[in-house]
Amino acid sequence: MNAHTRLVHDYEAGIGVTASAITPSPEPGSNLAATLPVWALAAGSVAALTAASNRIRSVRGLDPVAHHIDPGRITAAFCSERLLRINGRPATMFAELSGFFPTYDGWVRTHANYPHHRDRLLTALGLPVDAPLDLAVAQMAMSRASDIEEHAAANGAIAVRVRTEQEWVESPEGWAAASGPLVAIDERADRGEPGLPMGAAPFQPLRGLRVLDMTRVIAGPVATRSLALLGAEVLRVDPPWLPEIPWQFADTSQGKRSTLLDMRTQLPILNDLLRSADVLVTGYRPGSLEHAGLWAATRPGIVHGRVSAWGERGPWRGRRGFDSIVQAATGISTAEGAPAVPGYLPAQALDHASGYLLAAGVIDALAARSRDGIGRTVRVSLARTASWLLYAPNRTPRHPPAAAPDPADVISHAGIITAAPAIAEYPAYTSPAPDFGADRPAWPMTTR
Repeated sequence: MNAHTRLVHDYEAGIGVTASAITPSPEPGSNLAATLPVWALAAGSVAALTAASNRIRSVRGLDPVAHHIDPGRITAAFCSERLLRINGRPATMFAELSGFFPTYDGWVRTHANYPHHRDRLLTALGLPVDAPLDLAVAQMAMSRASDIEEHAAANGAIAVRVRTEQEWVESPEGWAAASGPLVAIDERADRGEPGLPMGAAPFQPLRGLRVLDMTRVIAGPVATRSLALLGAEVLRVDPPWLPEIPWQFADTSQGKRSTLLDMRTQLPILNDLLRSADVLVTGYRPGSLEHAGLWAATRPGIVHGRVSAWGERGPWRGRRGFDSIVQAATGISTAEGAPAVPGYLPAQALDHASGYLLAAGVIDALAARSRDGIGRTVRVSLARTASWLLYAPNRTPRHPPAAAPDPADVISHAGIITAAPAIAEYPAYTSPAPDFGADRPAWPMTTR
């Protein structure tokens, strides 16, 4: 059995479809080398997506595609930020206040790449927002890790105490994160017309479908980028008042269109887009969009994909989080390092894998909806993906350093170099990332 077969079958068992036959594939050598089986997670999430794409091809009367696992392409996609070049320059991954910091009784991991998260973190530390880095580091060194974590949560900042695996699994938030299927697909009460739009082709099995993308950072954008690669019309919507990190947008927005809408003043326009969408993908904390007045059931039968850091149950369901933060809280950082000196995975693997799994879930939900018209919600969380990785067998504590991704596995356009698609049968995305917010908030007539 290939290492990634377990994840594919766990995904398929969780959503209730017949287990796929997994084609044997080569191992990637030291690419994604880690104590935890990161390669199994990476290859499995991509294989789950390709298996789902063949299921919807079957629904649409199309021949299946004989997908294969390409270790180089998957490694490049999972380490895409390391290959990204904009006018020859690499991306700066983390801001100075993002990282591991020692505390009075342990370690914390912080995330402050966005300016508003930096301001909130400094406020949580009891410092002015213009405080220098050395003062923030000193304040953390004199504080208890658990106090920093709680003050951060209370102020909307992002910092967690670095835990061991045992501490995490014995906590209420750890129990909640490990419960339920890897990807949950739940039926809702609303029902629309069954069927799918016409015009699909073997390599474009999602052609004619409209996806409203309200996600940021990595996991959600990777999911919607995958749907665009398979032929969907994807419109990403961002609030005009919230800053975006340019390199991150360029790295995950290929094949999409991009528009700006303020839900506080332009909610009717957003709901109009939603009424003619087939899929809504959101990355907001559970309940926040509904509170703002955006309802997935505005479009009966829509598939709503949701990605969150900690899941939608348990004491941490409303907290913010990112891949690096989830690694630190769940014990992955101590597994890859030690309690005295935490480490990290060789890629933002929780983000990327969750993105491919969310795309697979959306596709399988669309296939099911084509038969009955019932609306479905698809849920993934980084913490649930982390739980799968922590419980997976075949750890390799003695491993070589992770090799860099092959710089040949890239595509180039107008001064921007990005990783090629993880699905090996696709040489490139249909288009590079658009200019941020450059498109009108409307669906093109060509998608219907």
